[in-house]
Amino acid sequence: MIIFKTVSAIQTKKLASLVAQFLNGGEVIALNGGLGAGKTTFTQGLALALGVGDRVNSPTFNIVKEYNGLRFKLYHIDMYRIEDSVELLELGIEDCLVSDSITVIEWNKLNDIDAKIIDINITVTDSGDRIFTVDGLDFERIDNRRN
Repeated sequence: MIIFKTVSAIQTKKLASLVAQFLNGGEVIALNGGLGAGKTTFTQGLALALGVGDRVNSPTFNIVKEYNGLRFKLYHIDMYRIEDSVELLELGIEDCLVSDSITVIEWNKLNDIDAKIIDINITVTDSGDRIFTVDGLDFERIDNRRN
């Protein structure tokens, strides 16, 4: 696990760009945090780093949005309004969990995901900064990149 602090949307997007450098395809990024924590901002930065040319916004009313990147397809899923796993299956959510894509899930409600999971928890401090706790990345590779 590693912890990052961001103080702006630009820094949040830079963090997402760093995460993107370690993705190989097939990963699921589970973003957890309250309303306004920066989940969609993080996803926008990730999309930019993956070469998505389209505007990325919250999929709250669509549930799933699909974008084409240079190396991977990006699926952006918002499970906030999903009631149960049956509804998820009806939506065909398993079709998003493929090796040639990166799947970002806000408000994850899937218990058994057959994929490499990167859990990112976002906490907003009293001063409005964001604390990102990232679990599931190869931290040794991150540390080696800094040297």
